Amino acid sequence: MSTPIIDEAAKVFADPTSYADEPRLHAALTHLRAHAPVSLVDCPPYRPFWAITKHADIVEIERANDLFINEPRPLLATADADDFAHQQLDAGMGLRTLIHMDDPQHRVVRAIGADWFRPKAMRALKVRVDELAKIHVDKMMAAGNACDFVQEVAVNYPLYVIMSLLGLPESDFPRMLKLTQELFGGDDAEFRRGTTLEEQLQVLLDFFGYFNSLTTSRREHPTEDLASAIANARIDGEPLSDVDTASYYVIIATAGHDTTSATIAGGLHALIENPDQRERLRDNLDLMPLATEEMIRWVTPVKEFMRTASADTTVRGVPIAKGEAVYLSYVSGNRDEDAFDDPFRFDVGRDPNKQVAFGYGVHFCLGAALARMEVNSFFTELVRRLKSVELNGNPKLKATTFVGGLKHLPIRYELR
Repeated sequence: MSTPIIDEAAKVFADPTSYADEPRLHAALTHLRAHAPVSLVDCPPYRPFWAITKHADIVEIERANDLFINEPRPLLATADADDFAHQQLDAGMGLRTLIHMDDPQHRVVRAIGADWFRPKAMRALKVRVDELAKIHVDKMMAAGNACDFVQEVAVNYPLYVIMSLLGLPESDFPRMLKLTQELFGGDDAEFRRGTTLEEQLQVLLDFFGYFNSLTTSRREHPTEDLASAIANARIDGEPLSDVDTASYYVIIATAGHDTTSATIAGGLHALIENPDQRERLRDNLDLMPLATEEMIRWVTPVKEFMRTASADTTVRGVPIAKGEAVYLSYVSGNRDEDAFDDPFRFDVGRDPNKQVAFGYGVHFCLGAALARMEVNSFFTELVRRLKSVELNGNPKLKATTFVGGLKHLPIRYELR
């Protein structure tokens, strides 16, 4: 390893419970940005990595995608989990998504789904997204005046959007939701399936079993949906391997809704805690695009990605040796005092807002336009009908080191 710059505060990155305790997390991140913006974290069972906490450094590293590459460590996992994942890949049954790939492979594989998320496609989908937003706000109204907003509303609305885009039957939606919560909930006692790597692998195998059957069906009977586009995609005249096809489905079917549901839940929580901003937005719905961006910054559902240096380099003067890993803390970048005025203020009119929740550069989130549209449509429908809203219990955040947000948000409300 390079000459270490170690700050005890950086241990929060190796503690999944830190993301369920935002005051503790943000106190540590604020300290790191000021005193150790590039800090070595050496906390077993994780292999060592350099934590990057400044917005400008995150953007620069993402921009330098030849110097800082995704393979072999695209996200934080324990050493045993890293080794296990690579063993599974070698055996032909591991997960290899866009986040595991570098150019030129990344570019050609990403292109398979890119057209489905371009502005033209989004305009065509908007009617359906608006319709689903109304359906789910109507369900809130029909439920009475109280609900767990996360589990009864926020997780279901974006799930319906992405599953409709894929062309999956509605009867399979609950199964996809449960598998997604298990896949991203490995560090949370409420959602994880077992505690061993083998037990958690079964979640992935269940996904693969479902999507392998889907691939066979779409190749035999192509349809006009994203699932068919993935199943029948060819690179250099050859179809994707079974692993790459199933992995493509998994990243679309999980990240395609879980991150958006976290933003919607966290966005409503922010509006509850900041009634002045809720009233401001209600009185001027033209602010919704800016409010959407602020909710995404505020929640930052993808907490981190990692990169590995392909050559000796430096970050903010700190030597990073070839083969060492850097951890891009998007949560910290989105609260960076040098990038945002008063970053701990929730501001539905914040402009400019250079949030990095979608990443940056060639790995910028494939579904960013869809996520923005879903958040915009939902709150456009909800805010104009919301007469009152307040907490009806304690919100609870998910323990994680990767993707997460609120898992429970009990609210009491009145709708018109």
